[in-house]
Amino acid sequence: MDTQAIFGLQFFLSLVVWGLIAKWLLGPWLEKMSPHQALLYLTLPHAFRYMGMVFLVPGVVAQPLPGGFATLAAYGDLATGLLALLALIALRTGWARALALVWLFNIVGTVDLLNALRHQNVIPDFGATWYIPTLFVPLLLVTHFMIFTRLLRRQR
Repeated sequence: MDTQAIFGLQFFLSLVVWGLIAKWLLGPWLEKMSPHQALLYLTLPHAFRYMGMVFLVPGVVAQPLPGGFATLAAYGDLATGLLALLALIALRTGWARALALVWLFNIVGTVDLLNALRHQNVIPDFGATWYIPTLFVPLLLVTHFMIFTRLLRRQR
């Protein structure tokens, strides 16, 4: 099996597993909470998105990743992580604009991930960062979807 196929298989299986965890465990647990508290827990993993800056660190990736990917992915993750952190603080403190921050972080974060996923040419060069797109990006996509679902449900 070639590198692209292994990546695709791992990404898909992680997406399935995170989706099942969300449906069977996380979703029912979150339904027992207030909307703001559920959003807080769903936003929490995104506060660690600053870890995407590792795409710019020589020696961690197999070779320098193309700038078009590395710079956008690294700084997109950093921006998303900072917005998620602000959204967490806003949700926790009951700030009136908390939902607006959640919308902003969720849109920026989703666009960042979808943009990164279109760069198939960098897959062989992920090196030690391989776990980020194959394990954590599926988790982030699932939680982004769950956040959008809750935000849209609140608007109805």
